[in-house]
Amino acid sequence: MRGITKTFPGVNALDNVNLVVRKGEIHAIVGENGAGKSTLMKVLSGVYPCDSFSGEIRYEGELRQFRGIADSERLGIIIIHQELALVPMLSIAENLFLGNEPARNGLIDWFEAHARTRELLAKVGLRESPSTLITDLGVGKQQLVEIAKALAKQVKLLILDEPTASLNETDSEALLKLLLELKAQGVSCILISHKLNEIAKVADAITVLRDGATVETMDCRAGAVSEDHIIRQMVGREMADRYPQRHPHIGETVFEVRQWRVHHALHPDRELIKGVNLKVRRGEIVGIAGLMGSGRTEFAMSVFGRSYGQRISGTVLMHGQEVDVRTVEKAIAHGIAYVTEDRKGAGLVLHDDIQHNISLANLPAVAHGGVISEGEEYRVANDYRRSLRIRTPHVRQPVVNLSGGNQQKVVLAKWLFSKPELLILDEPTRGIDVGAKYEIYTIIDELAQQGKGILMISSEMPELLGMCDRIYVMNEGRFVAEMSGKEATQERIMRAIVNTGETLTEAAHG
Repeated sequence: MRGITKTFPGVNALDNVNLVVRKGEIHAIVGENGAGKSTLMKVLSGVYPCDSFSGEIRYEGELRQFRGIADSERLGIIIIHQELALVPMLSIAENLFLGNEPARNGLIDWFEAHARTRELLAKVGLRESPSTLITDLGVGKQQLVEIAKALAKQVKLLILDEPTASLNETDSEALLKLLLELKAQGVSCILISHKLNEIAKVADAITVLRDGATVETMDCRAGAVSEDHIIRQMVGREMADRYPQRHPHIGETVFEVRQWRVHHALHPDRELIKGVNLKVRRGEIVGIAGLMGSGRTEFAMSVFGRSYGQRISGTVLMHGQEVDVRTVEKAIAHGIAYVTEDRKGAGLVLHDDIQHNISLANLPAVAHGGVISEGEEYRVANDYRRSLRIRTPHVRQPVVNLSGGNQQKVVLAKWLFSKPELLILDEPTRGIDVGAKYEIYTIIDELAQQGKGILMISSEMPELLGMCDRIYVMNEGRFVAEMSGKEATQERIMRAIVNTGETLTEAAHG
């Protein structure tokens, strides 16, 4: 790719970007949110047609012009987006050959489809039946199905956009191992990821983008590239500390849960949350650690207006007084806010503007006599744009045009406008680069300094260790350990998860 320039209204997304990928290499692209990584890949794959940008694409030695994604796929360029493009209620076989069904005399040949599906699944290490529904697979296996789908299209250049963002460590390792196997078979790969440790394991070369421009391409075969150097190139500044220096002032208990029990939303006989107790104090950041499936999100959503689960029992107290949180409206009224892990699906109205998204959780505050005041709504949104440093030319910009980090700030602004006393943050930095992460951490610390209670769920243990004053460890719907931030280590947390028979320590309450 040479001299690629792409503009949107008010935004220069790509500015003279160059990228060279060699046959049979894994080439990583890194950069802050908004650096232009996904835009560049949409240009390469034909999502943005050739007449919508300037510059040239040469593939296998020839100048190419893609008018749509079908043009690039015909040449073996396959892109797997961060939001997987699978149909949940169709089988694996139906998904693999959707729009490309093997047929005889105008009828789908299911025998051939299933036989080819089994071959492709074997290549990606899956043993599932071709007739298994996508909805019955975990996210890790769905990623592997997407790669099998790419293999079905005779992939030569595989583009993966944040493939491990939603995966646990085991699934991530399996995916990286598969990429190395595909490389050995001559498949080239472009890998976009914020997880620098994963990039270090597999990348032959790393290109850094910053503010829509190419900063540097590093050859990893010449020797290991340090994370600090990559980060410095990404953010354009030194980041000696990845977490802000915290000086907590912890007060009285603001939020407490006693004997909380939740049953599965679809299978009411299955208990997911098994009598947990938890406290959060004023000005305190409390973390919940645990593996995927341990019940952390189900617990948070059930407390927030019973957004998840059936047969919920237990007590929620705010400032020592029992409160009714049976609906989202009641939870908000009592000062509880929940920042979802799924910001695009459940946290934002993507095609609406920043202004309307920020006011959503507290419309009465921008209304007079039951009528929303556009002027008041604009003023409030602008105040949050400045205070949270949301990078946008104006608050009437559609949220879908923002980077992941700035979208997350809009979600935070929405819930801060509801004036909460307890803020539940579920994976607050998922899919966000290191520079934007630091900004989110700074905002979280500022909220704690203001006296708010923060309950933080994260799959990234360094994040919990870097930010939290106290950590609960969850496994199979129970808190199996509790420790102060100073006592906690990754080893202690993992040991607590593995040794689930241990009793909950109370050392942190001192």
